[in-house]
Amino acid sequence: MSAVDPELLAKLRCPVTFQDLRLAEPVLLAEINRKIAAGLLKNRRGQLLTQPVEAGLVSADGRMVYPIRDHIPQMLSEEAVLLANE
Repeated sequence: MSAVDPELLAKLRCPVTFQDLRLAEPVLLAEINRKIAAGLLKNRRGQLLTQPVEAGLVSADGRMVYPIRDHIPQMLSEEAVLLANE
């Protein structure tokens, strides 16, 4: 799992809902990657995801995950992985 500085994590908010974010648990990441492999998951831009997610930040309501790539959270709203229908 890619580490995020705890001080940075405390300051980050979901750019869509302004909710707190938390690190995604391994069980959730496994489920996300299963859905990606099955071609069932899109980002908010509507693009079908094809690359596995190694780490991510989950919105407090559990509806979106922001991928972490190369230890950098991808905080653009369009990059969010949709876990529930909006």
